[in-house]
Amino acid sequence: MSTEKDHAIVLRTVEFSETSLVVTLFTREFGKIGALAKGGRRTKGPFESALDLLALCRIVFLHKSSDALDLLTEAKLLRRFRPPGRELFSLYAGYYVAELLSGLTDDDDPQPELFDLADKTLEALIAGEGVPRRVVRFELGVLRLLGHMPSLDTCVECAAPVKPAGRVAFGLLDGGVLCGKCRAGKKQVVSVSAGALRTMGPLADLNNPSWPRIEIDARTLGEIRGVLNHYIANLLGRKPRLHRYLGTLWN
Repeated sequence: MSTEKDHAIVLRTVEFSETSLVVTLFTREFGKIGALAKGGRRTKGPFESALDLLALCRIVFLHKSSDALDLLTEAKLLRRFRPPGRELFSLYAGYYVAELLSGLTDDDDPQPELFDLADKTLEALIAGEGVPRRVVRFELGVLRLLGHMPSLDTCVECAAPVKPAGRVAFGLLDGGVLCGKCRAGKKQVVSVSAGALRTMGPLADLNNPSWPRIEIDARTLGEIRGVLNHYIANLLGRKPRLHRYLGTLWN
């Protein structure tokens, strides 16, 4: 058991006793961890009311090598998640970030780039940036960083190039576009416009500094949402809870 320091985003808190909490944290250098925060429910103490949902903290914890919970000994608040005016869709989007981090990552699997992406996304939501673009950017970034990024220009079955023109078959279970020959007999295949596919590529490129200038019209956004909603649900094995709350945003 070793004492560690790291930055962390609070994903979940559960009351453990009258004074303590069990917390799920997404840390930059250690990945997702579960920890016991003794005295975490007290307003004064080593946690200084820092363990709010989606808060960014500097933490100190005892990291255990077994499956037992780590022991959180200190948490210093760096930033609370407070969108301007408690804007509802920004709140939902933040909760969706937490849901994807919880559902798509494994315990003790360091993902520093993913931590940075989540941190920037939450910071942008707090600043009042547009929710639809930021959510799509985060979803595609998560898929790329975790190795789940769908193929957008190469058939996932035969690796043949798929020309981005007109409408293209996209296999939700297969993980990307399908050529005409491989499309036959496949289940859960949707038709996606070439424009939507061309938009998804640069949004998923985390090294593309020009992505904020990409124009996304309502129709293209709706197509991208339809693909990502089903694709992510297949990866999770269930429909994300926050989809129902974010749904009206895409209409």
